[in-house]
Amino acid sequence: MASTTITVSGMTCGHCVSSVKEEIGELPGVTDVRVDLQSGRVEVDSETPLTDVQLRGAVAEAGYEVVA
Repeated sequence: MASTTITVSGMTCGHCVSSVKEEIGELPGVTDVRVDLQSGRVEVDSETPLTDVQLRGAVAEAGYEVVA
C-alpha cells in the first residue's frame, strides 16, 4: 500500500472536491482519496505508488492544478 499527499489549488466548493476525488479515484490501483477543501490537501492511498504525471493529469482533468 502506498500513500501520496499533494496540494491542489482552485477548489472552492464541495463540487470541486467531488470532481478531484472522482478523477483521482479512476487511476489504476487507487483505493481511497481524501480531500480537505480548506487547505487543498489531497491524500491518496493506492496499491502501488502513483507517478507525479498520473496525479497531475487526473487533477488537470478535473479542472484544477497541483501546487508545486
